[in-house]
Amino acid sequence: MPAALDPLLQHPTRLTVLAFLGACAEAEFATVRDHCEVSDSALSKAAAALEEAGYVAVKKGYVGKRPRTWLSATKAGRKALAAHLAELQRLVAAAEAAGAAQERA
Repeated sequence: MPAALDPLLQHPTRLTVLAFLGACAEAEFATVRDHCEVSDSALSKAAAALEEAGYVAVKKGYVGKRPRTWLSATKAGRKALAAHLAELQRLVAAAEAAGAAQERA
């Protein structure tokens, strides 16, 4: 695995969650769950791992009498996502260049 790929973001659910949160200021747990198409349990585990790494902030509170959880990407999380995506794009570009070189040969 190339060094610039973040091992934490190799997990599809964590990558999906951070990508979703990277595009918004903050989102309610249920919104993230629904848009990322994961179960409560899968999102909870992904959010916990991302929070432990400092990539996601978790805020708990109430709307009326109902408990709610909000998730947001941190500055570190946005930076890690950008670096991870840049490395993926670099790999794609390298593969395209290698394929073009083989076609010319």
